Amino acid sequence: MTAPLTLLKKDFFPSPQQAVAVADRYPQNVFAEHTHDFCELVLVWRGNGLHILNDRPYRITRGDLFYIRAEDKHAYTSVNDLVLQNIIYCPERLRLNVDWAAHIPGLNDASGAPHWRIGSSGMAPVRQAIARLEQECAREFSDGGDMTELLFAQLVLTLHRHRYATDNLAATESEALLDKLLTALAGSLNRPFALDAFCAAQECSERALRQQFRQQTGMSINHYLRQQRICHAQYLLRHTEMLIGEVAMQCGFEDSNYFSVVFNREVGMTPGQWRHRHKNVA
Repeated sequence: MTAPLTLLKKDFFPSPQQAVAVADRYPQNVFAEHTHDFCELVLVWRGNGLHILNDRPYRITRGDLFYIRAEDKHAYTSVNDLVLQNIIYCPERLRLNVDWAAHIPGLNDASGAPHWRIGSSGMAPVRQAIARLEQECAREFSDGGDMTELLFAQLVLTLHRHRYATDNLAATESEALLDKLLTALAGSLNRPFALDAFCAAQECSERALRQQFRQQTGMSINHYLRQQRICHAQYLLRHTEMLIGEVAMQCGFEDSNYFSVVFNREVGMTPGQWRHRHKNVA
């Protein structure tokens, strides 16, 4: 198997002392599997795509946040108007007395959760923090980069304040309607989701919500949920010994034959074929 491409500090940081840089992706195109010799924060602002992180697929869209370690491997496929920002950084170059590991999941611990979400209330302050950081990164380092690190610390703390686990519905009680819907969908991978019941509970227009969802994500609600279920199925097929019928049930499909049809249509092979191919990849 071909080793993934490694992105190097020397190609992304103007000087060997610079600890932080901002890389915009407007839009993010398909990007083959790669690693880095630096770390990365990834924030998704709009559109959708498939993010493969350490062989696990994530269907990503507005509000998704990832903490990527240097040793992680990841790729972007099936992108559709995907707009994101990468904040890249070198932990060994950070000099300020900040407990970075307390606010950056997985920085010194491989078990740290890499995938989070940012609610609507957090998106504006996060954008502002990144804009200030980007402006400072473009300056000459007359102050030795201290201001850049201070702004990076502000961003890290802002993300920590506004992030929530993807399946934590309680965390979005005060958030915008779209945040509640995305979280409800993430919690419905193994059971039916009734949009009419959701809209009745939220006292909102189903038509308006469908339009808002498509505008922000580039997908219909049904397509997004189906893609999330297929991503979960791929993970279970590769990392568990569940029977295909059991995987289907865990991913919200009561009929395993229908699951196989949908999986084949979305992935291009049957669940059994996909499992065989990926179980045998080193």
